[in-house]
Amino acid sequence: METIHAGRRRSLPPVPRTAIDTTMSIETVASAGALALAIATPDSSVDPAQRFVARLRRAATDFAAAAGAESAVVREAVPPARHRRSRCRVVLRHADASEIDVTFLGPAGSPAGDAHLDVDADIARWLAQGQPRDGAWLVPDDDAPGGVAVDLTVWRAAG
Repeated sequence: METIHAGRRRSLPPVPRTAIDTTMSIETVASAGALALAIATPDSSVDPAQRFVARLRRAATDFAAAAGAESAVVREAVPPARHRRSRCRVVLRHADASEIDVTFLGPAGSPAGDAHLDVDADIARWLAQGQPRDGAWLVPDDDAPGGVAVDLTVWRAAG
């Protein structure tokens, strides 16, 4: 690749090629695929915030089943922090093509803490109970569709 500047040319060094860019045998490709699969499998070296987000995204099918919907997508998943509550935005699509867009707020704190292990289960339970809308656990949220979010900590305490 060359970069042309006014009046002179400069040659950049070539980009290094990976082993996958070159011709490889089937055995090498198979072992590289197994390595990629091993890297993609969550383990203890993965950041707790990333595990939190991945767990919520994987639970989308459970959310759809709990709500009686055809499908569900986790549009937003924000891990908790000391100064920020966890957040999950779920969009459910029903057989009649109608969509329900709901935002959930969980507790603040460390994503590695025990309080955050139940956020996906709480969302599924709320959906399975018919998505009750009670002013006690609906909180104003400018970023949520409709301007309100479900406060899972208040909902759990009330139930």
